[in-house]
Amino acid sequence: MRYTVDDLLTLMAVLRDPQQGCPWDLRQHWDSIVPHTLEEAYEVADAIERRAFDELPAELGDLLFQVVYYARFGEEEGRFDFADVVHTLTAKMLNRHPHVFPDGTLASRRPPGVAPKALEQRDVKQSWEALKASERELRAQAPVSALDDVPRALPALSRAAKLGKRAANAGWDCADTREVLAGLRAALDDVENALAADSDRAGERAGEAIGELLFAATGLARRLKVDPEQALRAANTRFESRFRHVEPRLKDRGQHMPQASADTQAPPRR
Repeated sequence: MRYTVDDLLTLMAVLRDPQQGCPWDLRQHWDSIVPHTLEEAYEVADAIERRAFDELPAELGDLLFQVVYYARFGEEEGRFDFADVVHTLTAKMLNRHPHVFPDGTLASRRPPGVAPKALEQRDVKQSWEALKASERELRAQAPVSALDDVPRALPALSRAAKLGKRAANAGWDCADTREVLAGLRAALDDVENALAADSDRAGERAGEAIGELLFAATGLARRLKVDPEQALRAANTRFESRFRHVEPRLKDRGQHMPQASADTQAPPRR
């Protein structure tokens, strides 16, 4: 027997039943589930990065369970249910893919052999961004900004990349990569100047400059079509590998980490 989405929704309804449900699940609310949602999303990403595809169905299931949780909260409060989530998502995707569903219906298709210009990757991307901007305008009651609805809960590096991309799409961008690199160097100079200053606020100013340096780095990553979050995750993995390579040798010598340079002890980068 294989369970279905309907079985999953029934399971959640029972877990949240005031008389027969699980005490832990009954205590949960909108805000308490958010950390679990973020954690599950990262576990999906981790499984993919490790190519642990045998683990992926379970990890994706855990992420789906978060969606079912929110849908249950919405249903209990009379706001929406899981069917509304599915309907809204499908309608939005149909609207965003006119090059695939020309009539805006699931049954519509473009004529066989027709490959419209909109199918070119750049045009599809521009159309996608324009449709999302239009959706933001429909949702907004106040004047619309290109930066509206960039989630504040995103990891800071990912949010910086998204903010920079939105601003660039709106026409606020550096002329070329050399200008981006100049901005990086200027931010690094600001860090050095802040540390050299004889001031009680030297540390605070250095922190601000480091923030500008990191933000500028996301701009360079965008220019080079590199996902900064993924690039940093990969760098973390490489650093962890080098550290783990050095750590046993230092322990064998009775040497503490601060006494040795990981750079000189680590194997060469590849």
